[in-house]
Amino acid sequence: MEFFRIRKDIPFMQRALVFNAISLLTFILAVFFLLHRGLHLSVEFTGGTVIEVQYPNAVPLEPLRDSLGKMGYADAQVQNFGTSRDVLIRLPLKQGLTSAQQSDQVMDGLKSQDASVKLQRVEFVGPQVGKELATDGLLALACVVAGIVIYLSFRFEWKYAVAGVIANLHDVVIILGFFAFFQWEFSLSVLAAVLAVLGYSVNESVVIFDRIRETFKRERKMTVMEVINHAITSTMSRTIITHGCTQMMVLSMFLFGGPTLHYFALALTVGILFGIYSSVFVAAALAMWFGVKREDLVKDKKERHDPDDPNAGAQV
Repeated sequence: MEFFRIRKDIPFMQRALVFNAISLLTFILAVFFLLHRGLHLSVEFTGGTVIEVQYPNAVPLEPLRDSLGKMGYADAQVQNFGTSRDVLIRLPLKQGLTSAQQSDQVMDGLKSQDASVKLQRVEFVGPQVGKELATDGLLALACVVAGIVIYLSFRFEWKYAVAGVIANLHDVVIILGFFAFFQWEFSLSVLAAVLAVLGYSVNESVVIFDRIRETFKRERKMTVMEVINHAITSTMSRTIITHGCTQMMVLSMFLFGGPTLHYFALALTVGILFGIYSSVFVAAALAMWFGVKREDLVKDKKERHDPDDPNAGAQV
């Protein structure tokens, strides 16, 4: 399915050096902010108190967030849990207060607004649990990267595998850099979005690499740069359809999903935009700089002439 078809190839690779320099600068800035500011980790990673309360009727969450902000918990996470009457509150650790004192303080504030609120449960998430979650998250990220390397190595050739992995890591670091620069909250849902972006980005790279291979087979007189330009241009309609539909869904989550899905959708938005960019100007360009050639993807059939061989001249 195509909305349109571009008849003349767009010379993407003629500007590859400029865009690679922009990518490198953006990557360095993202690493700088990660090291300088760090990530604003949520309660799941840092530890804190989890409180579940219940109201007799559905309750709006914004007044609860405002009330918690006045108590000094501006970073508290408030979301519905199961039904619109059940509310889950995650409080970060507060110096000088125990988990019981935090829960008592919050319940006093909530009861001053609505005396019918009931405390369902209180749990304390220790820093050790948060550390294990962070370790498991990094392990999951490493496993995904290793899987992508193995897949691309079998599917294509090492030059493409290295280019694809660098492009994917570029996307991940850029997303983390945005969260570090703006100090957006980094939670388990954001980590899930980062892992989703990895798979989404590598899919776009594979589509372009496949088209490069097809073009190498079909067009024997094209240069490497012309082949890559043609491959990217011929997949643009598909890219716009796929990413456009995905972005509409993510945008609906961002606008109407509430605070629970806000940063999840934000991470996906940044990842999708940079995933398109990296597939063209990072993965494809790096493959070109690595010296990819027709022989890397297409095995030529050669004729062998042997006067003593009855099958001389046959293709092998």
